[in-house]
Amino acid sequence: MAEPTFIEVQKALSGADYPSTRDGLVEHAKAHDADEGVIDALKRLPRQRYGGPNEVSRDIADVTGESSE
Repeated sequence: MAEPTFIEVQKALSGADYPSTRDGLVEHAKAHDADEGVIDALKRLPRQRYGGPNEVSRDIADVTGESSE
């Protein structure tokens, strides 16, 4: 399975409320029919809590090996 881009992850998290837990982000993505690659990447996020989408983007880039810049 190919790693998702951080843009794909952000699209799956569109409309998510922050701050949010990692599990909350996973549930939001599932509820918005995100693909399994996005769900898997979110489950691998290192923090338990995220204050906003920029924090998610930084960590997703680390998890997937893609630069968010």
